[in-house]
Amino acid sequence: MSDLNDDYDDYDDDDDRGDRGDSADSREGGRHDGAFPDGEAGADLLEEELRQAAAILDPVPAGLRQVAVDAFALHDLEARVAELAFDSLVDAIPVRGASAPPRMLTFRTEAVTVDVEVTADGLIGQLLPPGPAGIEVLSGPRAHARLTADDLGRFSGEAPPAGPFALRLRTGGEVVVTEWLRA
Repeated sequence: MSDLNDDYDDYDDDDDRGDRGDSADSREGGRHDGAFPDGEAGADLLEEELRQAAAILDPVPAGLRQVAVDAFALHDLEARVAELAFDSLVDAIPVRGASAPPRMLTFRTEAVTVDVEVTADGLIGQLLPPGPAGIEVLSGPRAHARLTADDLGRFSGEAPPAGPFALRLRTGGEVVVTEWLRA
């Protein structure tokens, strides 16, 4: 870490005025344009020293690292992302007398719309245009619930998702993944 301080002190000594941005030197293309004194090599050295310091002073917890690796494993490069178009928690007008109304969600891509109702009993949904599909309820590193949409695009699952979840749909040759939401 002392090398980092020495490099910074050398860089700082070159600027006696202390106003890096307003000096005539920086306006005329001098060395005080924010670049590192040794160019790209100095930036690489600084980055490596900062990585080492962070690894020692503030290491990434093993559990967080595993969750990140598991989340990346769920990544599907060929999937289309279905964006959230409607969420009853945000977009709907509350109904008087309803103690625990189901959460209604609508996700859309150019070709597919997914309507989902999330209740305490599980998920109920439909695909538009209607058709059969395999559906996975993704919930981070935990095991996925697997559902099947019938010929009319209807599907249901008994276990409601706990925590963040997304749906991965396989319709013929296309894969669609919804945005992640918290149940």
